[in-house]
Amino acid sequence: MNEKSPAFRDVDESARQLAHKLIRESRAASLAVIDAATGYPSASRCLLGTDLDGTPIILISSLASHTQSLQHDPRCSVLAGNVGKGDPLAHPRITVLAEASSLDRDGPDYARIRSRFLARHPKAALYADFADFRFLRLTPVSASLNGGFGKAYVLTREDLTIAVEEPAAWLSLFEELSSVADLPAQLAELAGATVKSGWRIVGIDPAGVDISSTDVTLRYSISGLMGSPAAMKAALTAAC
Repeated sequence: MNEKSPAFRDVDESARQLAHKLIRESRAASLAVIDAATGYPSASRCLLGTDLDGTPIILISSLASHTQSLQHDPRCSVLAGNVGKGDPLAHPRITVLAEASSLDRDGPDYARIRSRFLARHPKAALYADFADFRFLRLTPVSASLNGGFGKAYVLTREDLTIAVEEPAAWLSLFEELSSVADLPAQLAELAGATVKSGWRIVGIDPAGVDISSTDVTLRYSISGLMGSPAAMKAALTAAC
């Protein structure tokens, strides 16, 4: 049995929360595929969304070379994490190894994933329904998390995703709370926002709420997992 490398820390709840935050707050990511024509790694930029359980979702054209490469070999990776001021390497980032699969437009998950993605990226509604565009689910295999100097972790699929029951009920809660005028700004303040206005809710799941304003997306995390939309609503009411 291989011994664990001393470069990596034991994964704890704070590492999992940071991983979830990096993925859910990133509006775009670097997507790496194995180029079907050359066999070399090939990287591009993509818009990034998530399903309720935290699985990364991308929207790409079937005409793009990276889409054709994924059809040939579904193995890929996404690098997520926003770069702020100062040294770019001082900011946390995560690389998720994944396997890509196309979502069937007639499948049971399509409407939910489309709704969540377009709430985060409303301009994508201009082309999301074009015949050559498709949503891809990037099912995590593992991940490398760099939380800063001396804070490196290797995460499993179980570390990266959360259990979700009754997905339709969570979508209903999202639609309900999205119409509450003051709630997005209150959640943004709790999440450490410096921007004061323009906030809107773009996603709700058992572990937290995603809020966006122009080109900034923040994650308001809940301690633990809420077992139902009603429990989440109660927790948000108490917090705000």
